[in-house]
Amino acid sequence: RDAISAPSAASGGIPDPTDEYLRCASFVPCLLDKPKPILVVIDLNGTLLYRPHKRNAFTFVERPLAGAFLQRCVDRHHVVIWSSARPDNVRRMCEQLLPAAYMARVVAVWGRDRFGLSADDYNRRTQCYKRLTRLWEDPVVGASHPLAAAQGAIWDQANTVLIDDSAEKARSEPHNAVTLPEFAGDLAENPQVLPLVEEYLDTLAMQTDVSTYIRVKPFTMR
Repeated sequence: RDAISAPSAASGGIPDPTDEYLRCASFVPCLLDKPKPILVVIDLNGTLLYRPHKRNAFTFVERPLAGAFLQRCVDRHHVVIWSSARPDNVRRMCEQLLPAAYMARVVAVWGRDRFGLSADDYNRRTQCYKRLTRLWEDPVVGASHPLAAAQGAIWDQANTVLIDDSAEKARSEPHNAVTLPEFAGDLAENPQVLPLVEEYLDTLAMQTDVSTYIRVKPFTMR
């Protein structure tokens, strides 16, 4: 396969966190009295599943407990699925991972078309960056905050978590990233990863600003 190339300037190039982002993440973590809504942005390949043949979306191996984990995230948080795979493939993978009733409750399902890639970069092996600002600026995603209508609440770095197996994809907002060991089809993985992620998400929901907590205590397999 071709080597992965950096995105061109037309695709936004390689991002860095802004000074304001780093400043906001630099504060001391502060615990809430009760859990708050969080937006959980979840990757597919390498995170929840393994595709031995990248062009075949119908054949994949689920990470242990992936379906149950995803359902619990939908039950407890607000979920966006964001993958660098092509939209049709993303949809097919989601349909196999989640029952229709749960899919209907997912805030948004984003594929390769949501990275702002140029046509050339879209069609080659380009490093994709998940700029969370794209989500925060999206009206459909924004309207999903349970307090958006009543209080004007928004999703931002204080309440958004990106779950991915690639730390590089989170380069623009590194302290919002929960980076997992890549799943490559090992059904006997030990310890199982997703229950630990679930516990960590419960901890993050109790933080005033998740980015301050992740900066100090990033997710580990302990």
